[in-house]
Amino acid sequence: MTEQTAPDLTPAPRDPAAEASAEPTAPLEMERRLSLLAGAGTWEDVAPEAHRAWDALYGPPEEWELVIEDREIPGPHGPVPVRIYTPQTAPDGPRPCLVWLHGGGFMHGDLDMPEGDHVARGVAGRADAVVVSVDYRLCDEIDGSPGRTFPGGPEHVTAPIPLDDVCAAVAWTRDSAQALGIDPARVAIGGASAGGNLAAAASLRLADEGTPLAASLLMYLVAHPLRREPDAEEAEALAGTPPMLRFSLETMRAMSGNYIGRPLEEATPYDFPGLAAPEQLAGLPRTYIETDEYDDLRVSGRRYAEQLREAGVDVDYTVRRGVCHGHLNRVGLAEAQQSMDRMGQLVRDL
Repeated sequence: MTEQTAPDLTPAPRDPAAEASAEPTAPLEMERRLSLLAGAGTWEDVAPEAHRAWDALYGPPEEWELVIEDREIPGPHGPVPVRIYTPQTAPDGPRPCLVWLHGGGFMHGDLDMPEGDHVARGVAGRADAVVVSVDYRLCDEIDGSPGRTFPGGPEHVTAPIPLDDVCAAVAWTRDSAQALGIDPARVAIGGASAGGNLAAAASLRLADEGTPLAASLLMYLVAHPLRREPDAEEAEALAGTPPMLRFSLETMRAMSGNYIGRPLEEATPYDFPGLAAPEQLAGLPRTYIETDEYDDLRVSGRRYAEQLREAGVDVDYTVRRGVCHGHLNRVGLAEAQQSMDRMGQLVRDL
């Protein structure tokens, strides 16, 4: 399928890193909507009209001139669906490429969710790059009810199966460089939330195997199995975050244990890269980490950035102000566009 756009939809140049670091002078749009959830302890406590207003689009979806193709590629647990986004413009030479991974707590999400599809479009268009979005296998629900399965694959999914899918997608992308019109030396990986965990873990595993990627783009990732202790500024932001938008210790323990399928004490750095020793982290490529201001996972992302810096890795850490966890799923949100600006710039500059 083909997407059309007018040239003037291309974002104007600006400094997303400076925007993210600057303290806003007034509440941003997502911050204003937090008032809709004030006093509610669960989503059941939120009035239907307030819930609809919270979920409403912030603006129209972006449009880009892209060729979009769905394919299945080989993987160790059966075929892995991918969606390939290629700019229609004539390239000057082989393009850079981003292998992209949506989030969803390791149990949810797909190629069609905004965090998958809308972000892949936005980065491909901004960076004049090919984006390969990966539909990795998902775990069963925490209560044991079966998750989405693929024909020919395992009936029950736990780590390292999703990571195996991701690494297979990276290998296929590199091997298919000529057909995709990309430079195999300019392949980066990125992901959001659980996808950020998988992107970081794949980057770590591939570096250990001697085939490092060009860069990692980690958006509000799950770097550690359990919540980290916030500093004073983080604690202040989290204190005003509605409970149903937070990751409690119980939620993190359940999600992380469900993902690895064994006691958390047995978790490895390939499950949660924040567990890696400095000497293992030292082999990682340039890494961009972005977290959300009103998000418990912000603490994990900040700590992972510190670990990388301590290991000598070239790391850039940014807090996206005024947003809650998962802001890339918010179509039309200015801060999501700023995040895609930054990601596009990083991919273009590979």
